[in-house]
Amino acid sequence: MPDSIVPDKTGNPAPLGLMGFGMTTILLNLHNAGFIALDSMILSMGIFYGGLAQVIAGIMEWKKGNTFAATAFTSYGMFWLSLVALITLPKTGLGVAGPSGFSVPAYLIMWGIFTLVLFFATLRLNRALQVVFGSLTVLFFMLAAGDAAGSAAIGKAAGWVGLFCGASAVYTGLAQVLNEVYRKIVWPLGPVAQK
Repeated sequence: MPDSIVPDKTGNPAPLGLMGFGMTTILLNLHNAGFIALDSMILSMGIFYGGLAQVIAGIMEWKKGNTFAATAFTSYGMFWLSLVALITLPKTGLGVAGPSGFSVPAYLIMWGIFTLVLFFATLRLNRALQVVFGSLTVLFFMLAAGDAAGSAAIGKAAGWVGLFCGASAVYTGLAQVLNEVYRKIVWPLGPVAQK
């Protein structure tokens, strides 16, 4: 009996992942840029939309066989969950020491290196993702530099880069939704010619 091929009729999980990342990034960087306090609204978004929604999107992308998106969404979902833990665990009073010395810059540098490698992968995808991953790479390294130097000015400048990065992810996610619903290019993503 020959193998039967079942067509994939599942939806595109990328907009969910991009929106979870983008909206949470905007909210955190409103804090970094000095507009709002770091409060439970940002931390809740980090757990649920930036964290869990991206992990779900990553698992859905894995099911579709998309290694890049599965790795990116699952990893950044875990980034948000770990960031919330880094912020909240020391405040629980359970004897957990907070980050000290070079630990937070090292954390941010590792995420920057990871993001830089993914940026090179976007060179085969589309311009919109290149903007998202390129600006995110800059954001991680700026945050690391600001934290290592203890510079509020670098942190605030990073906040503006983060606002741009988050907005570019929101654009990319919504563009995919609109383009699919209207079955035409409503918001362009800048496809890259494959060689």
